[in-house]
Amino acid sequence: MSTMVYPREEKLEKLSQEEIISNTKLVIQGLEALKNEHNSILHSLLETIKCLKKDEEANLVHEKSNLLRKSVEMIELGLGEAQVMMALSNHLNAVESEKQKLRAQVRRLCQENQWLRDELANTQQKLQKSEQSVAQLEEEKKHLEFMNQLKKYDEDVSPTQEEKDRETPKDSLDDLFPNDEEEHGQGMQHQHNSAAVVAAQQGGYEIPARLRTLHNLVIQYASQGRYEVAVPLCKQALEDLEKTSGHDHPDVATMLNILALVYRDQNKYKEAAHLLNDALSIREKTLGKDHPAVAATLNNLAVLYGKRGKYKEAEPLCKRALEIREKVLGKDHPDVAKQLNNLALLCQNQGKYEEVEYYYCRALEIYESRLGPDDPNVAKTKNNLASCFLKQGKYKEAEILYKEILTRAHEKEFGSVDADNKPIWMHAEEREESKGRHRDNTPYGEYGGWYKACKVNSPTVNTTLRNLGALYRRQGKLEAAETLEECAARSRKQGIDPIHQTRVVEILKDTEGDRRKSRDSLTSVKYESGSETGEEA
Repeated sequence: MSTMVYPREEKLEKLSQEEIISNTKLVIQGLEALKNEHNSILHSLLETIKCLKKDEEANLVHEKSNLLRKSVEMIELGLGEAQVMMALSNHLNAVESEKQKLRAQVRRLCQENQWLRDELANTQQKLQKSEQSVAQLEEEKKHLEFMNQLKKYDEDVSPTQEEKDRETPKDSLDDLFPNDEEEHGQGMQHQHNSAAVVAAQQGGYEIPARLRTLHNLVIQYASQGRYEVAVPLCKQALEDLEKTSGHDHPDVATMLNILALVYRDQNKYKEAAHLLNDALSIREKTLGKDHPAVAATLNNLAVLYGKRGKYKEAEPLCKRALEIREKVLGKDHPDVAKQLNNLALLCQNQGKYEEVEYYYCRALEIYESRLGPDDPNVAKTKNNLASCFLKQGKYKEAEILYKEILTRAHEKEFGSVDADNKPIWMHAEEREESKGRHRDNTPYGEYGGWYKACKVNSPTVNTTLRNLGALYRRQGKLEAAETLEECAARSRKQGIDPIHQTRVVEILKDTEGDRRKSRDSLTSVKYESGSETGEEA
């Protein structure tokens, strides 16, 4: 009889699935063979029972047959269990196959999900851009609606020429927002503004286009004296910005600066100072204390204090603006020279003439090295330095600077100086020397082409002509003084009327003790403002 050997339980736990299946098949084969063997034995016993006649032997055979039947039943039970194991194995294989299919489907779904996420992100970006465009269009719509409401003011009748002549002269917004063409010329304007834009980008803030447009519009209205339009326009824009961006926003600070400069032009210094301090606080909080926009606001505030005669309060503000510009733009930038000019004017009004000369000389060095000797700022700075010499009684030094300005302007317009091509001051001195040898009605042509100089269309040259003429008059050179004054008058008739009337004669007539009282005697001695356009936009 065959004997079945089952592996121990501890070995079954270490077998793999394939080994279990293989062993199960071997067990099935063994059980089948054992079953067949038992069936053949049982069959032979039954045949033997039929042949036997004795009861004892028959009983013995019956017992053996019963044992064989139980053994066959156990074998059949083992076969059934083996079949169940085989079916379970097939089921597990099917489950594993389904599991692999599901994993492949999951991977495909993950890829589709990632694609959908990317599509969603792109759609959200497009939606955000669309919302920004809609918001910008709404702002432009509001601005246009507000401008449409202001059209009725444009229909007002312009004042007659006689009324304009009767109006008292006052500072225009050209002082608050200097014209870049007069300041630097077309070529240097682009270079200068580009540097300012780079500095603004380094600070992380750029003025929006709408505010630049609004700023130019305010200049136009304010220069016409139409403050009833300019002020509401600024206030409306400020209110809209505070609603959309909140009070502590750089755009709000820019709008506060613009409104403050309009108030300053109206001599509303208290309101302007409040707005500028508010703008300064916002810019320091949002942009940092060393941002170019902070320097612009500090400069505007210093100019405001200077106009109110608070020179000691204005000086530290101007110095801090100078430090910021030197740090951000470099010590040889034209904006640094402009700030040096403003600081020199403040010191000059306090009688600190040594500091004034230092600041003007440094500004002059920057302008000549960066913008060239023919830049208008060079002549302006020399004119300012000459006024400082006049206040100290250094008439010879002032006269040298005035002559340098006129000589340079003459060379730029008519070529190098020679015996036949002399600047106007040389002709004036020649007329002074030969005044007894010529009749009063002698035509200008006999004195050379000096009268051509009056065609030099520069307010700085015109101012220099009148300043040097006043200096000649003090020295008793009346013929030379009249020559320069007549040339300046001819320039005015040609439409080059200066912004302010000069009072150089008052300085020259003042005694040494009265010099410090005449703070704004020269046309050239004025405060330049840190304009929003020049500094930021």
